Amino acid sequence: MAVPGTQEKLAILADAAKYDASCASSGAAKRDSRGGKGVGSTEGAGICHAYTPDGRCVSLLKILLTNYCMFDCAYCVNRISSNVRRARFSVDEVVKLTLDFYKRNYIEGLFLSSGIIRSPNHTMEELVRVARSLREDHDFRGYIHLKTIPDADPALIEQAGLYADRLSINIELASDTSLNRLAPEKNVGEIRKAMGRLRLRIEDGHDARKSSRHAPRFAPSGQSTQMIVGADASPDVEILRSSVNLYANYNLKRVYYSAFSPIPDASAILPLSAPPLIREHRLYQADWLFRYYGFSVDEIASAAPGGMFDPALDPKLAWALANRALFPVDVNTAPREMLLRVPGFGTKVVARILAGRRFQRLTLDDLKRLRASIGKACPFIEAAGWTPGAKLDSTHLAARMARPAQQLDLFAAAPVASPVTARLVLQ
Repeated sequence: MAVPGTQEKLAILADAAKYDASCASSGAAKRDSRGGKGVGSTEGAGICHAYTPDGRCVSLLKILLTNYCMFDCAYCVNRISSNVRRARFSVDEVVKLTLDFYKRNYIEGLFLSSGIIRSPNHTMEELVRVARSLREDHDFRGYIHLKTIPDADPALIEQAGLYADRLSINIELASDTSLNRLAPEKNVGEIRKAMGRLRLRIEDGHDARKSSRHAPRFAPSGQSTQMIVGADASPDVEILRSSVNLYANYNLKRVYYSAFSPIPDASAILPLSAPPLIREHRLYQADWLFRYYGFSVDEIASAAPGGMFDPALDPKLAWALANRALFPVDVNTAPREMLLRVPGFGTKVVARILAGRRFQRLTLDDLKRLRASIGKACPFIEAAGWTPGAKLDSTHLAARMARPAQQLDLFAAAPVASPVTARLVLQ
């Protein structure tokens, strides 16, 4: 069989990487090469500014080092028993591709993962070599995110954190039982131990930087993980509770949610079809309610009968409809905590309301100017010259505010996987 060229490898390994959603680059330290030294930047347009139709960022060169894998995780298209075309990049090929893409202004950084080849340690060594070469040999100052191998030697994870902006370890499923059944080679305990060690090392690095600005950075953007939605029977609330536990125990920057996608020659224990993509979206909304809006998990769960979020209502609106006795909220007197619970009010809008009402009583027109979503908020608020009256108690309010869910295309073609783009980069 002919060995694929770099262009063919790029098509195969960029496509294989699309199933990993945790590729955002938020929180990276500010670096640039405006002083005439180095290559790349973590500032300006580029990072996380280009998205596929399903909302995923494509401004990073997102590839696998290889889609060969020793493991046989049932939900993974790259599992050892999968009948897919295999490819493998060398370290030098990944380094060259990253620099070539950057110099042509296609990307601002690298997201690099890999199947397990030979051993976890060997795979991790290869990933570290890529990051080290970019940083030390080419003075690359763009963003680097490495997917780490939990079974690898902690010393290798230590090296990875010295070169990468963010590290991630995917826990994949909310249920330990499901993970043991669908990914028998993975050890839940080892994954959690690795995440715990990584948290402690990141915190030590932050403390060292406070004491001395010359201390080396260690994964300054923290760590993240990913949950697959719909590969097992775990309901939305169980997935959210697992995420909250991970945030609390490991100080994660983000938990990403990725809708399960049926794969070729799938195991009989997997679902036959993909879940609606709206499930993934609702989980992100619920995640933000917990992280930024002051909701407890139990409050969010109370508006999810049967443990599943309503596809037609966002979780905040569902909670408000289930707790109408707490409304209407007077925008001119209510505390910030209650304003954040009003459907249609985001954190920035609430900050504007709190600032604006210091000088005058706010009307609906004022709220419109403050960029509030009046259509959602009206039944739940009082303002100068406005009260919802009987609207809040209407039996038809939920039906009127619900929007039909629209299924989007889960995997649209990403620019980095396009043969045309590949030819442009390689010319």
